[in-house]
Amino acid sequence: MAAAETTPICPAAALFCGRETRHLCPRQRRLCRASSGNSTRASLSHRIPHVTFGPVERLHVELFNMPPNNDFGIFIIQVPNAPFGLAWYNGDILTDGDGRGVGDFVGRFSTGTFILSPGAVPSPPVFPDDSKTGVKTAPVQIYHVGIWFNNVAEANAAGCPPNVVTPFTSNHQAGIQVLNTSTFPDDFGPLRHVQ
Repeated sequence: MAAAETTPICPAAALFCGRETRHLCPRQRRLCRASSGNSTRASLSHRIPHVTFGPVERLHVELFNMPPNNDFGIFIIQVPNAPFGLAWYNGDILTDGDGRGVGDFVGRFSTGTFILSPGAVPSPPVFPDDSKTGVKTAPVQIYHVGIWFNNVAEANAAGCPPNVVTPFTSNHQAGIQVLNTSTFPDDFGPLRHVQ
């Protein structure tokens, strides 16, 4: 394995601060980090270093000051804010009693990160809201990271608008987005900086 090279991906965290508020958790907004990197009140925070091992990368995500004992879904997304575009579910991070959590994800997290579908084919009906057929699309590059409450109950308990359901978890019953990489332009997310 080649020597690891570390590249910081998110120097300043950004939530939906000052953005569309229909899926915004007011309590989390009070805890957000301004795009300048200066904290506003107490802050949610995260660190996403990126490590390259030749043909694959490791995305190491650390969460701090999050709601304790919660589960958060991690996605690579086309744009950081709604409607998000295409999304790739990478896994979950569980926070401990102090609101800290760590996740390591191995895959392509670089300028080569994309989704494609050469043809629309039938999709297995696992969950009631699953599409019956996939879509056909040419390659679409996806360079942003988004983090969601893994379920609505945890989002409600954290003071978010009640019963807001998003599809960003394996059973498609997630809560709202908590963190994203909107400090980067929509068309130049942090993964695009990794060669």
